[in-house]
Amino acid sequence: MYHGRTSGKGPSAPTQIYQQPPRLLIVHIALPSWADICSNLCEALQNFFSLACSLMGPSRMSLFSLYMVRNQHECVLPFVQVKGNFARLQACISELRMLQREGCFRPQGASLQMAVEDGLQQFKQYSRHVTTGAALTYTSLEITVLTSQPGKEVVKQLEEGLKDTDLVRVRRLQVVEITKGVLEGMDSASPVEEPSNDESSILGTDIDLQTIDNDIVSMEIFFKAWLHNSGTDQEHMHLLLPSRSYSSTSRARDNPVCLKCDLQERLLSPSLLPGTADGSLRMDDPKGDFSTLYQMASQSSASPYKLRVIKALKSSGVCESLTYGLPFILRPTSCWQLDWDELETNQQHFHALCHSLLKREWLLLAKGEPLSGGHSMREPASTFYVILPSRSPTLLVKAVATRELMLPSPFPLLPEDLPDDSLKIVESTLDSLELEPTYNPLQVWSHLYSHLSSASVKPQGRLHPSWESRALRKAGQLQMNRVRATVAPLTMTPAPGKAHKMLAASKASSEAFFQLSMEEEAEEEEYLSGP
Repeated sequence: MYHGRTSGKGPSAPTQIYQQPPRLLIVHIALPSWADICSNLCEALQNFFSLACSLMGPSRMSLFSLYMVRNQHECVLPFVQVKGNFARLQACISELRMLQREGCFRPQGASLQMAVEDGLQQFKQYSRHVTTGAALTYTSLEITVLTSQPGKEVVKQLEEGLKDTDLVRVRRLQVVEITKGVLEGMDSASPVEEPSNDESSILGTDIDLQTIDNDIVSMEIFFKAWLHNSGTDQEHMHLLLPSRSYSSTSRARDNPVCLKCDLQERLLSPSLLPGTADGSLRMDDPKGDFSTLYQMASQSSASPYKLRVIKALKSSGVCESLTYGLPFILRPTSCWQLDWDELETNQQHFHALCHSLLKREWLLLAKGEPLSGGHSMREPASTFYVILPSRSPTLLVKAVATRELMLPSPFPLLPEDLPDDSLKIVESTLDSLELEPTYNPLQVWSHLYSHLSSASVKPQGRLHPSWESRALRKAGQLQMNRVRATVAPLTMTPAPGKAHKMLAASKASSEAFFQLSMEEEAEEEEYLSGP
């Protein structure tokens, strides 16, 4: 998956733990299945970008580009910054909605390959044109091909077509097959967050294959994985276990068992959304919630953040009111710099810890690294955490209160003798409620997507004039072959006498179009900033 080909392996800046590599999404359109997929895909894309474009703090997505492949490949959206760019992304999603859903196409065998090559060429050209002050954090690209065709066939087609293509700037190439199945009842809390071995495999050496269901929730969760930190240059955290639990030798006591873990957010903090009551509580603000383990780990660029386990607790012995802040997930690291034997051993120890904690019904109490600003003290201040096991190969980490943070709670115990009338009224009211065995967040809608969408566009609800006219022009040309990108279309091999003229024309066309694209982005920023 190209991990060994990327450059810039130095220590990460604190904000880099948030940001993902530039992404190219290629929508592989085939009839008649497009009619079943179109509305779900467009709704999922709009929901996702309404959220991704609105998040405060460091940008989690840097650049995004959208291609579609029908008879030919077409660039619907050249590479643009995601944050604060919802209006332009929404206009491109609207173009997808208007595409023909019936009839037939004459697919060209090389169209998908050319879309990958054209997108990669566009990314290289964008990288050359960015100014020094806006240099890209990542120099490699992640490409996702979304298709309704059999995934293995698409993988073989790409492997054959790209065998002579220079993919050194490609960090990952992924084919995602949208299946006809629909998620029934949305009972799973994360239907495709961690695909099983049957759903995700690596064919060949470079192309990943994954399947997702044809429903809005599954597609949303797939796209939301783009907000996770997927860097594998270094493990995020070391979980240190007391070694005397495993061996009585003095040497073992001197070397605690170290589990190397990666951090993953479980939830997005509501404080990252615009219009929240406490806008000061942000994950990129060091003076904010110091229980933000994710932010602490991001500051430990020289070495992974360390959590030291100090004692075990009964799972029934921790009151929920004593935990605070957002929970985070620990999982075995996938750092590419570790050898396979170390990765396998680390994973086995991690799974054994999860299994043992579940069997004993235990939690772990762990101590974090000293807080900044207290180095002159004899005993520096630290934050404490409880670590909870789960039936998946992950651990849940939550900050837990200490003596200094506790406030008086002079509440007496509940009285045992209560009036019968009051009990009957309350119990009758409770009996009328619908009882669910579990809480499933996928079945609870807060209408946040529509709120963010409306808040991200102008009150009059009109597009920028140039976009509006372009959308109208597109509506009348959907059946025409077109390639709109910041690079010139890939050319066929010309006759020797025409090679020089064609090269000069291609260069002039490319530079002119790139300049036009940059001007459109400047107009868009001016429009979004308002008077």
